[in-house]
Amino acid sequence: MLSVSNSIFFTIFALIIFLGHEAHAVPYDYTYTAECLAKPLKPQYNGGAVVNAELNEGLTGWSSFGESKIEHKESSDGNKYIVASTRNLTFHSFSQVFNLDKEKLYTFSGWFQVSHGKAEIAAVIKTKASYEIGGWVTAQSGCWSMLKGGFTVNVSGSAHLHFQSNNTAVDIWADSISLQPFSKDEWKSHQDQSVQKARRTRVRLQAVDQHGRPLANATFSVKQRRSAFPLGCAINQNILKNTAYQNWFFSRFRCTVFENELKWYSTERSRGAEDYSTADAIVNLARTRGVAIRGHNVFWEDPQYQPPWVGGLPPSELQKAADRRISAVVGRYRGKFIHWDVVNENLHFGLFESKLGPDASRRFYQTANTIDGRATPFLNDYNTIEDNRDAASSPSSYLRKIAQLKAQGYKGPLGIGLEGHFSSSNLNLPYLRSAIDALSSARLPIWITELDVQPGPNQASYLGQLLWEIHSRSSVQGIVIWSAWSPQGCYRMCLTDNNFRNLATGDVVDKFRSTLKSAADSIGTTDSDGFFEASLFHGEYEANITGDGFSDFRTFDNGPNEELTTMQFKIDLS
Repeated sequence: MLSVSNSIFFTIFALIIFLGHEAHAVPYDYTYTAECLAKPLKPQYNGGAVVNAELNEGLTGWSSFGESKIEHKESSDGNKYIVASTRNLTFHSFSQVFNLDKEKLYTFSGWFQVSHGKAEIAAVIKTKASYEIGGWVTAQSGCWSMLKGGFTVNVSGSAHLHFQSNNTAVDIWADSISLQPFSKDEWKSHQDQSVQKARRTRVRLQAVDQHGRPLANATFSVKQRRSAFPLGCAINQNILKNTAYQNWFFSRFRCTVFENELKWYSTERSRGAEDYSTADAIVNLARTRGVAIRGHNVFWEDPQYQPPWVGGLPPSELQKAADRRISAVVGRYRGKFIHWDVVNENLHFGLFESKLGPDASRRFYQTANTIDGRATPFLNDYNTIEDNRDAASSPSSYLRKIAQLKAQGYKGPLGIGLEGHFSSSNLNLPYLRSAIDALSSARLPIWITELDVQPGPNQASYLGQLLWEIHSRSSVQGIVIWSAWSPQGCYRMCLTDNNFRNLATGDVVDKFRSTLKSAADSIGTTDSDGFFEASLFHGEYEANITGDGFSDFRTFDNGPNEELTTMQFKIDLS
């Protein structure tokens, strides 16, 4: 049996090892540049595992992939780069071989240009078992664009990093290429460091008597009453007459979105016959219980999700119907919602642009913002963070859509909505992190709007990993889970059974919530100057202050602040 002294020794020894590991973890580089530059920046991590990352040593480390011709070139300003030409197939490019570990997480970056015009370029990892796309960029001639991505592999061993473009007519140029591996412990340390910086503030609480004299050896017991981080879940009309559903939902969530009840096909099934009774009832219920609401959605660009009478309308009549729709729904709920998904999924579809002109979305956003200036208008689309194969909604495509709206004249606020419908077969956290890096460069509020994981043995585990990864990002201002309950089941992921007993996914959500809350609580004793310090998650708090012959109760708010926040509590001892 260990003695007490031996036990303490081993505890301290383990702590030293842990802290030493943290100190030597490779920091993650969150930077991303959206601008197309005359000269590429230096490679992240000095290239990491890449040999000859800046192409200063000719073609050392690089070889042809497929039958393309590769060359080493130098621009007039002395910048050196690699070129793949005579590309007859999409994957014809240049390549470097790496020995990859399935237990590692890999982040990739590089700078790209094409010989003429514009083209989508993907970074691809070919293992002996599969191909994995690491990220996308829209490259153009005349300047360098940054591709940032990431991937994991299912098998360890040799793998080829190469590049592809469906436009085989262009030559692909590349420079400042980086591939950096991280262990799972390093990845977790990045999350912890980011949470400490983004979600916590160090506070200094002082207890003094009625004369301002410090109260030493007083005990502060600090508990969080309400988190500042919005965590929500979708609901539907089933909640209206189901007390068990209401009790389960309102005890957990502080924001919501309606599954279908606000969509155009639900509120105007026949032209001119509008019915908002169900939506009104859910709005009233949520607002009565202090739950914020996202408005989803005004329009949906997918042709198959329109009221049945919309499809056959000529452009002039469609414009009239659309004008009526946006005025009616946004006007009806003016001041009651925090967001509006104004045009849903317009990276993948273009019904309104095809019939009403290329600036139809811009006009809808302008109108929505004019009618309800208190709600932030959001874009909202899928696969931007969850599927690295989809170029249509890649981070660079999303940023391009934002730039297009602004170029067309929209000057109002915007939000970035990321649906987040994840697969249960493979979780690519490096791609998710790199996507948020890129989107954060727009400096717009980001929300995960429809988070779920498809059914499978990894569903609950992946959901937990996603919640912690997303929560660690300061640019993400809220998460909404897409798990509205129905007796017949949920869209893809339920959190409870039909008796509102948690499933494994519900336990994951509750653990996430309780961990944030318990980690937010703190207890300690004041020093000789009456001070007690703690690092607290942002939110509303209550503090019990007790000492020799006194007890006091106070509440306070703890918000984002990069500097130490000092609060004084004056206690009357008379």
